[in-house]
Amino acid sequence: MDEKETDSIRMDFKETEKIHCGYHHSINTGKIAIMTDRPHSTNHASAPQDSQAKANNKNISQIAQAIGQLLDASLTIPGTAIKIGLDPLIGLIPGIGDLISNGIGSSLLFLATKAGVPRIVILRMSLNIVINMTVGAIPVLGDLFSIWFKSNLQNAQLLYRHSQTTTPVTTLIDWIYVSSIVIGMILLLAVALSFIYWLVSSLLALLGLTA
Repeated sequence: MDEKETDSIRMDFKETEKIHCGYHHSINTGKIAIMTDRPHSTNHASAPQDSQAKANNKNISQIAQAIGQLLDASLTIPGTAIKIGLDPLIGLIPGIGDLISNGIGSSLLFLATKAGVPRIVILRMSLNIVINMTVGAIPVLGDLFSIWFKSNLQNAQLLYRHSQTTTPVTTLIDWIYVSSIVIGMILLLAVALSFIYWLVSSLLALLGLTA
């Protein structure tokens, strides 16, 4: 083999190597381009989800505000600027009035859970219901307290304030947490009513007013 043929073979080998390297470079470049495009597609996909979540939270807040308004500020006492709702009126029903009104008010806890409100805020909302429920169990005085305290409107405002800055992420633990609080409040109310009934019965017996 002469020198010219050797140089020709070397040139062909170099050209083949360039083509081979260029092929791998294009593949690698393509992979980088695909990987670079993925975050953009994810961002575009997440935008409608965020908009939908905000719309759902807005609807939940409106429902909560309507419930709070109905229970705490749907009526105005004639001749005054004092607003009352169905909460103190339902509370006048002997025995089950407070249970019904606080049961309706407890629905705000489930709405707050659905809106992704933090548990610490739900706990604060629960405390408002417990205060209203405990003091509200006292005849007459409890109804006057409910008119002033307006626990349901307070909770509706808490839900609105915290659902606007929170992405709804609820888990089974959240639902168990809220359900446990509601069941605990119902049991607490039952104990409070039983105690009040026992106290009134004892006073009537002491005064000789029982049959």
